[in-house]
Amino acid sequence: MAQLVCMGALLQCSFGAAPAPLSVLPVNGVLTNTPAATVADSVPMINIPSFAMCSSPTNPTVIAATAAALGVLTPMPCVPATPAPWLPGAPTVLIGNMPALDDQSKLMCTWGGVIQINSPGQATVAVP
Repeated sequence: MAQLVCMGALLQCSFGAAPAPLSVLPVNGVLTNTPAATVADSVPMINIPSFAMCSSPTNPTVIAATAAALGVLTPMPCVPATPAPWLPGAPTVLIGNMPALDDQSKLMCTWGGVIQINSPGQATVAVP
């Protein structure tokens, strides 16, 4: 069974250099000592932090830096671009009329990265 994701959950992008913690605003409510996340907690630089450096070959800054390095892949600072919510979430568990975020959900970055949850931030609340 999937685990409910809360503030402080550890995220990783497939093109990012380092994991980063999820930030959840307290308006969602607290279920396990920290605010619980929903599928809408996908706003870049508010909920989704930088993953240090991006190595996506479709990121315009990486393309430019790689071209300047004569074709040698050159990672650049990560600026997440996440226009859509997490999928699929836990549709049977609603927090403020939004599906709760579970640790099996994924978030797509415009530059081709897949952001996944490495650690949900808590270990006591499971969601169906």
